[in-house]
Amino acid sequence: MPARCSGRFVERYLADLNDEQREAVLHDDGPALVLAGAGTGKTRTLIYRLARLVDDGIPAGSILLLTFTRKAAAEMITRASALGDPRCAAVSGGTFHSFAWNVIQRHKGQLGFGADPLTILDTSDAEDVMQIVRSDANVKRRATGRFPQKGVLYNILSASINRAQPVADIVQRHYPQQLANLDVIVDVLEQYRSYKRRHNLLDYDDLLLVLLEALRTPTLSSSLTSTYRHVMVDEYQDTNALQHAIVTSLAPHGNIMVVGDDAQSIYGFRGADVRNIHAFPQSFSECRIIRLERNYRSTQPILDFCNDVVRPSTELFPKELVSDVVDGDLPMVVQCNDDAQQSAFLVQSILEYHDQGTPLAQMAVLFRSSFQSFDLELDLSRNAIPFRKVGGLRFAEAAHVKDLLALLRISVNPRDTVAWNRILQLIEGVGSTTASAIIAHISTTNDGWQGAPEVARKALREAVKALIDVVNEARRIEPASERLRVLAEWYRPVVQRRYEDAARRWRDIDAVVGMAASHGSASAFLADIALDPPNATVDEIQASPDDDDVLTLSTIHSAKGLEWRVVFVIGVNDGRLPSARSVDSASALEEERRLLYVACTRAKQYLFITYLATIQTWEQGAAIGDQSRFLLDVVEQHFERFTLIEEKVPEPNTKPLPPASQSHVISS
Repeated sequence: MPARCSGRFVERYLADLNDEQREAVLHDDGPALVLAGAGTGKTRTLIYRLARLVDDGIPAGSILLLTFTRKAAAEMITRASALGDPRCAAVSGGTFHSFAWNVIQRHKGQLGFGADPLTILDTSDAEDVMQIVRSDANVKRRATGRFPQKGVLYNILSASINRAQPVADIVQRHYPQQLANLDVIVDVLEQYRSYKRRHNLLDYDDLLLVLLEALRTPTLSSSLTSTYRHVMVDEYQDTNALQHAIVTSLAPHGNIMVVGDDAQSIYGFRGADVRNIHAFPQSFSECRIIRLERNYRSTQPILDFCNDVVRPSTELFPKELVSDVVDGDLPMVVQCNDDAQQSAFLVQSILEYHDQGTPLAQMAVLFRSSFQSFDLELDLSRNAIPFRKVGGLRFAEAAHVKDLLALLRISVNPRDTVAWNRILQLIEGVGSTTASAIIAHISTTNDGWQGAPEVARKALREAVKALIDVVNEARRIEPASERLRVLAEWYRPVVQRRYEDAARRWRDIDAVVGMAASHGSASAFLADIALDPPNATVDEIQASPDDDDVLTLSTIHSAKGLEWRVVFVIGVNDGRLPSARSVDSASALEEERRLLYVACTRAKQYLFITYLATIQTWEQGAAIGDQSRFLLDVVEQHFERFTLIEEKVPEPNTKPLPPASQSHVISS
């Protein structure tokens, strides 16, 4: 059906849009899928369509805009209103969860809730409720081996709901060691549901479940679908199975437009399913597909590289990003010998770009996993380069890394009572009272820690003695990395006992040991971290509270939607990107490919990809590293390849190297 767009809107606004954006904005009734590639102006397109619909006389209250943050929805509605029609402020906008809550509040009685107020549980509150029912279920008597903790139980239930899969399937795939406890797990989860119902509690997943229930109840469904005659959904590639079911139930009239990019679907670990966007045209007959491929962010050389990265994927809608900025530097693929050399290259490059006038705020270092920036954080601090880290804890903030560093501190200074207090309570059966008594003995007696085991009750003495013995052994070992290996072996069963995600945390421990390899002694390593703590805030490192010119370090997942003039994507090794866990799954491997694509499309003018020739691993020590298999899919003419080589100090009376070459010499 042709749009009823007035000449006034066309004259004032549509001239700002390209042909594809204009096609989306002018789309009227009927379903539409807008495939909006990275940097192609999807937000502007959504805003203009909102304004156009209202300008054409569609009641603002009958338009529903669903986004993944309330802030995004509010900003779009505000900007649509600023285009000249204040009626846009009445558009209904928000997240799936906020929309669900509004529906529940309006229709409590019809949805089976009483007059008493309802309470929404955040994740932490929900886990506390799970702990209550877990305790009441007497799982110690009923379970085989170690039963899942409250957080794992909550994650199992949430995954089951959002992926529309039975609990048994989630346990079998992600927690196979708990299959023997499946019946008990199912019972605890049912008790959790009952407890919430009895106490008028709703967790985040309940909100979506109740909304879907409302949409499948004839009277409520009729009311909702007649109220919202035009539905728009942003970031559709990030929806899960439950959200997809809500969308298809919300628009039986077919007046729905979803916007997204399957090439940027990277949140499978949260339950997002790229198949939703692929299935959308089949969910609504005569669906119109509109492609936004003109990129307003990056140069064409960068886009050529990005297009090559995802071109081999057979799962994606065909799409080719193009730019009006035809000229520009080719992306650089740089092989570094190890983490230390990579960090030195990054620091020098960042300083050079900064000296040439690029603000730090226009530069970013992106990585697959948070631990990959540990070594760089130390180098940035040493060189007084302010930074902020986005996505994941900085390594020294993570509990398991703090534990390992506390062990190392004890080995350097046996009277470090703060470290002792932390470590002693890692021993099963040792609480704060016993720890305090042992610490008092260490602090006040001449024999130091040697008599400490006798302070503990008899059942704990062997465990305390084993800790002291391993610390004594470690004290005789240098360098720091080898000492850490000894201490980490004592800590390994603690990690396995305390954390369901022990394997992931052990990779962080592995990374800390690798970091220490570039330091001589344990005391030097600890001093380095204490003097330039990589877990400090940006203000604590160098920046003042009102200083916005700081470098960004970010996981790729947290960088989605952002852009910088200069982007470094580091550690692009096979086994890291793609991660080793993904190579046995075709769908997981394709998500890793999309992850690299998302990282590279953040760059506006300059893109650097680095990988390591030598990787420090726990089991093998220094192992040979190889570039990501995804880089092999990029046409050679679309990038420059360099290998860092060791710098040689010039002989006396010889001509020095140019300043830019003294820090890193590269050869093609």
